Amino acid sequence: MAKTEFARLFRAAQTDPLLRNQFNTASNQEEFVRMAQECGYDFTVEEWQEMTGFNVEELQCDVSEIPGI
Repeated sequence: MAKTEFARLFRAAQTDPLLRNQFNTASNQEEFVRMAQECGYDFTVEEWQEMTGFNVEELQCDVSEIPGI
């Protein structure tokens, strides 16, 4: 289920610059996942880390720069 939700978020962020910009304001993984959940995407921080393959807290970049988003 998380993989489907992650793919749905990826597609939405690719086509909706406002949504992408909204997620770019997240200051950490927990905030990103909370924002995603508030928008109707159902995955946890752990599932998000698994789908992206790394821990974003170690990076300083926008969501749009993260592979897979």
